[in-house]
Amino acid sequence: MRFSPPMTMMDFFRKSEGTWFTQRTVHHFDAVADESGESNLIVRVLEADNPLVLQVCEAQRIDPARALGGAAFTWQDNLETDDPGPNRAAVLVDLPTDASRRSGRLLRNQGYVENIPVASRYAFAPDGVLTIDTEYVNNQGQERCWFISDHFRIRVSTVRLMGGVNLMTYCSERRCVLPDSLEALRSRHAAGVAAPR
Repeated sequence: MRFSPPMTMMDFFRKSEGTWFTQRTVHHFDAVADESGESNLIVRVLEADNPLVLQVCEAQRIDPARALGGAAFTWQDNLETDDPGPNRAAVLVDLPTDASRRSGRLLRNQGYVENIPVASRYAFAPDGVLTIDTEYVNNQGQERCWFISDHFRIRVSTVRLMGGVNLMTYCSERRCVLPDSLEALRSRHAAGVAAPR
């Protein structure tokens, strides 16, 4: 069966829900320590009436009725088990601006580049590539993300200062199979039952 990429932000969030193993390569164009490495990204979908969605809308003076929902993101070093804490977390809220819901604005309680509330613009290309553009106070960021399959996706991003590109990042992300899912697969295999498609 042919893979169909998500074409709206809420579908993108739903397909992203779960834990992802991220391999990250970072290219800095100035004298900054290498930030390449491996980490986990945990994504949880938030429905429109979730208090976190309402908080982000109210903080940016946006009518919450315009929001379709959002997602809560946390990240941690690979194999880390402690709670990542608020400095490694963000909430994104989807505000589509056209009937197709393929473009719109993303509200975020704190930015990736600058730790301030931000509003980004997003759009899905016909092939499913998602582009997010963010204007910060001193920087501009652009991120592109696309699914290769249900369980593998790519993210690339750039950060631009007034003098030009400051850094570029490439991430490949694989969905993690959690222990409960592994146990369910093992039980089905032992019973001779085919895994659901």
